[in-house]
Amino acid sequence: MVFGTASEIARDLRQSYGGPGGGFRAGVRGLIDEHRVRLGIGIDPSSRAAHRFGTTAGGTYYATGVRGPVTGRRADLLVIDDPVKGHAEADSRLHREALWNWYRSDLVSRLKPGGRVVLVMTRWHSDDLGGRLLAGPEPWRVVRLPAIAELDDAIGRAPGEALWPEWEDIAALERKRLVMGDRAWGALFQQSPRSLGGRLFQVGRVAVVGNRLLGTAVRAWDLAASADGDWTAGVRLARSADGLQVQDVVRIRGGPEEVVRAIRVTAERDGHGVAIGLPQDPGQAGRSQVAFLVARLAGWRVVSSLESGAKSTRAMPVASQVNAGTVSVLQGDWNEAFLAELEDFPGGAYDDQVDALTRAFGMMVGPPETARVARVDWGER
Repeated sequence: MVFGTASEIARDLRQSYGGPGGGFRAGVRGLIDEHRVRLGIGIDPSSRAAHRFGTTAGGTYYATGVRGPVTGRRADLLVIDDPVKGHAEADSRLHREALWNWYRSDLVSRLKPGGRVVLVMTRWHSDDLGGRLLAGPEPWRVVRLPAIAELDDAIGRAPGEALWPEWEDIAALERKRLVMGDRAWGALFQQSPRSLGGRLFQVGRVAVVGNRLLGTAVRAWDLAASADGDWTAGVRLARSADGLQVQDVVRIRGGPEEVVRAIRVTAERDGHGVAIGLPQDPGQAGRSQVAFLVARLAGWRVVSSLESGAKSTRAMPVASQVNAGTVSVLQGDWNEAFLAELEDFPGGAYDDQVDALTRAFGMMVGPPETARVARVDWGER
C-alpha cells in the first residue's frame, strides 16, 4: 500500500495526461502507450475507450469511480487512487462507513486468489480507509514520505530534511505549515492525520520507559458495543511513590466468547493480586453481563461501575495527571496506538483505551459512589 506523496504524483499524471475531461483513466492509457518499449507491452489496437482497454500481452484494464459498478469482474491487481476528496468527506462518519463497506463487500470480493491491492491516498483522518486497513489483521507494506523527514525515514533522510528541497526547501515548507495549520499540514504533507478536537491529553508529557514500577496494579476494561468494528480494551495501570504507569494494553475485536476468553487469559497472566474493573450498563442486561463475567473470574477481585456523563468529563481527572507529567508508559508494541488515541481524544475515531484508562484511574484513587464490588447472585448464573 502506498501513502503520501504518491497521491500528488497521481494528480500530476491526471493533469499531464488526462486533462480535465480524461482524468486518470486516460493518463494510464497514455503512460502505457508512451513507455510501451520499456514495458514490453502496448495498447490493443482494437481498444478505444479510456476507462477500459486491453493490452498486447492479453491483460485488461478497467476503471470505475469510488462505489462504482464492479460486479462480474475479477482482478489480479486493484489500484485505489485518492478515494477521499478532502476533510469534509473524511470527517463524515457516514462517508467513511460507506467507503469501508464498498471496499470490503464489493471491491475485495472481486480480487483473484493471490491478488494484490495498492492504495494511493492522502491520510485525511485516523479512521479513513487506510487507517482501518492498518488496524486490521492483514499485513500491509506502507510507503510514507513526509514532506519534512521524521525519525526512521524510509529513504534515509535525517530528521528535518525536506523531501524535495529543489522544489520547496524547509523555509518554504514551514511558511506553508503556518498558513495551513497543524491538522491540514499533518494530513496533506506529513501523512500523519489527527482528528478534529483532540488535545485533552498532552501526550508529549508521557515518558516511555523500560522499567516496570512496583506497586499496586489494576486492570480495567472497556467492552465493545458490537463485534463489528468496535474494540474491547483492557488497560493495566500501576501506582507507586514514583507516580502512575500504564504497563500493558490488551485490545481485541471479537464476539462475546472471544472477549470472555481474552479477559480470562489476561487475568491469569496478571495474577490474582491485580483487581479487575468492568463497566456496567444500566438495567438488568448490564447486571447480567457483569454477573456472567464475574462467574468466570472466580478468585479475582472484580469491581463494576455504572457510567454517566460525557466521556471527556470522566477522563479529565486522569488527563490532569498525564498533563502534570506523573504518568509513564512501559515500552511495548501497543504504545503507538494507545498514545495516538489519547492525543486524538475526544475527537478521534476510537475511545476504548481512554475509557479503560479512566476506569483504571478511578479504581486507583477510590471508587465513585456508583462503583461496587460485584457479587454474583447464584440465580443469575
